[in-house]
Amino acid sequence: MSGIKRREFIALIGGAAVAWPLAAGAQQGERVRRIAVLMPGAADDPEYQARMTAFLQGLAQLGWLDGRNARIDIRWTAGDADRIRKYAAELVALAPDVILAPASAVTGPLLQATRTIPIVFTTVADPVGAGFVESLARPGGNATGFALHEYTLSGKWLELLKEIAPGVTRAAVLRDPTVGSGTGQYAIIQAVAQSLGVELRPMDVRDPGEIERAIVAFAQVPNGGLINAGAPSAGIHRNLVITLAARHRLPAVYALPYIARTGGLIAYGPNLVDQYRRAAGYVDRILKGEKPADLPVQAPTKYELVLNLKTAKGLGLTVPDTLLARADEVIE
Repeated sequence: MSGIKRREFIALIGGAAVAWPLAAGAQQGERVRRIAVLMPGAADDPEYQARMTAFLQGLAQLGWLDGRNARIDIRWTAGDADRIRKYAAELVALAPDVILAPASAVTGPLLQATRTIPIVFTTVADPVGAGFVESLARPGGNATGFALHEYTLSGKWLELLKEIAPGVTRAAVLRDPTVGSGTGQYAIIQAVAQSLGVELRPMDVRDPGEIERAIVAFAQVPNGGLINAGAPSAGIHRNLVITLAARHRLPAVYALPYIARTGGLIAYGPNLVDQYRRAAGYVDRILKGEKPADLPVQAPTKYELVLNLKTAKGLGLTVPDTLLARADEVIE
């Protein structure tokens, strides 16, 4: 066997050895479709595990099973920007049929890496403003998906902060400078702040050190409160934010309900696990031939108000009955 032929044969056998276990479970003649996932969180984070499980369950219900007719490649980034860029390039190089991109922080780098592979995003605050789609109704490019919330919702967080802690006269808005939506959200919160007589302060948060320094400095002056506007880094490092808020007696409002379940004071926003389950539906439609350009970006169907009474007690706050009556969930 000549050198070239032998190399080709070994490559072929090597390739077959990799592909065989994968295709063995597929029906005769059924093509195995490749789905890539770039997760913004850490693999051992229970919240991100729950979201991933919901996505995989959604796919399974639609008939897509990993190892049978689908191959699912997942990369976990733990919010690290360098890792996000590296894994975005790595996943694009695998030439998958579709990529799931949860959050702006991973959607941006993926769109820089490919303008042809279909991308389904979830939990993106401002898809149009970020340049991911041309419009919500007609995305126009290779990406579509699920918006984090109605944009005007941002002002509601400050209203809730003032309702649960009327003494607050200063509010820091935690935002991620690498995610474009932070600026637009801040402008909406600012409009509400003027009518409520609250002085606003933007707080850029990228990593644990920056979060700690910013919150400790802000807490030096009394009557302060925090608004976590859904910055990915503030979600990934949520336990640090919750701990610092408790230590410095800062009432804090969060954009995502699960944070109040894990010790945050109060949260108002969409159910993200549900978004991942719904994203499986868009992945299915794309695998069956539809184009992201024609699939409209969807807004959440349900918002939840979650209140943590234990945390309120720790901060010495008396929760108004009107707020208790409106809560979808109260953590005792």
